[in-house]
Amino acid sequence: MSAINVMIVDDSAVVRQVLSSLLNAAPGIKVGHAVANPLLAMERMKTEWPDVIVLDVEMPKMDGITFLRKIMGERPTPVVICSTLTEKGAQTSVEALAAGAVAIITKPRLDLKQFLHDSADELVSAVRAAAGARVGKLVNRPAPPPVTAKLNADAILPPSEYRPMTTTTERVVAIGTSTGGTQALEEVLTSLPRVSPGIVVVQHMPEKFTAAFASRLDSVCQVRVKEAANNDRVLQGLVLIAPGGKHMLLRRTGAQYYVEVVDGPLVNRHRPSVDVLFRSAARAAGANALGVIMTGMGDDGAAGMLEMHKAGARTVAQDEASCVVYGMPKEAVKRGGVEKSLPLNAIYREILQQLSY
Repeated sequence: MSAINVMIVDDSAVVRQVLSSLLNAAPGIKVGHAVANPLLAMERMKTEWPDVIVLDVEMPKMDGITFLRKIMGERPTPVVICSTLTEKGAQTSVEALAAGAVAIITKPRLDLKQFLHDSADELVSAVRAAAGARVGKLVNRPAPPPVTAKLNADAILPPSEYRPMTTTTERVVAIGTSTGGTQALEEVLTSLPRVSPGIVVVQHMPEKFTAAFASRLDSVCQVRVKEAANNDRVLQGLVLIAPGGKHMLLRRTGAQYYVEVVDGPLVNRHRPSVDVLFRSAARAAGANALGVIMTGMGDDGAAGMLEMHKAGARTVAQDEASCVVYGMPKEAVKRGGVEKSLPLNAIYREILQQLSY
């Protein structure tokens, strides 16, 4: 199998040097070119097209968003955004995800070199996942097995034999997604009318990005979308997005639902974790819930979806053909927690059926 050919586009010489060194040291990855701006990148791409592009956002001559849109319009290619975390940067990176980027690696303004070394595993995993993503043309390269230990949902919410009360008039939809999920969520949520079931969402996304992401969705959807805050009620026509860097749990008081936003360790190497949300939904809502697992790398959410299924919830997975990365849905199906698999453009109808159950 040929190595994954990576192009780095970043105006920082330090970043180009460190990223090149880290990626070239990873088995099965090679950096073909590392250039300072998109114009130089386009020149190199005339003779050698990369499998994956690692792209900065704020650069001279042409910004990364413009370059990304140009690439996606002409020859869709997996792109990993490597962006500085500022309030403005968070917003532009959310725009990049909407334009087709498959992952984000965040980088600080200070201690950048050390940060990149510390984040080597995350970077390599993101590049491998991107190489296997569907962005118009499938590049079928398997992702490597995880290299670090991971915690499960027990770290946040221990298992319990408790079962929620029987069906009530309140309904809730729990959605979990990761790589490719920003575009998938936008397609689903923009298809929903104003009167829709209350929805809680875990999208794997870094801290400070989820507020901008929720704000962008709110601007294009009929339903209201916001970053969740502790004790927010789950209401019809409202979508609550778990904050980056926090876990979100579904809770219930009487027949009403609300969310609890908590700190805690990484679960399945993620915070927020889909498994944590799904386990809490199984416990708090049971048959009153619909669980939806969509595109993403890894297995976060698979165990939680099985728990939802056993608790009487309806469960749906995005099908392989419409996923950017068929990792999380595949694992959920494999474990027996999925009632049906649907194409992305049919999921909103399943959500609306929750109002009539």
